[in-house]
Amino acid sequence: MDHTDLSPASGTPGSHGQTHPIGIYLKIWGLLFVLSTMSYLVDYFHVQGMLRWTLIIVFMIAKAGLIVSVFMHMMWERLALVYAILMPPLALLVLMVLMAAEAHHTFGMRTLFFH
Repeated sequence: MDHTDLSPASGTPGSHGQTHPIGIYLKIWGLLFVLSTMSYLVDYFHVQGMLRWTLIIVFMIAKAGLIVSVFMHMMWERLALVYAILMPPLALLVLMVLMAAEAHHTFGMRTLFFH
């Protein structure tokens, strides 16, 4: 028997692609529901200030990461493909943070010297 075409998920000869148990998807769906509920509770309990925005961003990034990794099957892809898809947005995020820091510094200097 030739074992060159064994699928890592099913282990049966001749099967192509990957199959995952439905339980994984149901657990992730439940976790997404819990994270969304927690995000709505931030507004319900009137959390204000920096804590509010930090919690909202953390919940948003957690939900996006779960969706990308499980429902878009990135968890099971090769590392090179994951890097090719995730690194450009991460690089843009780093550049946005650097630009925001520079803008904050520039605004502070203008406020200091022109007012």
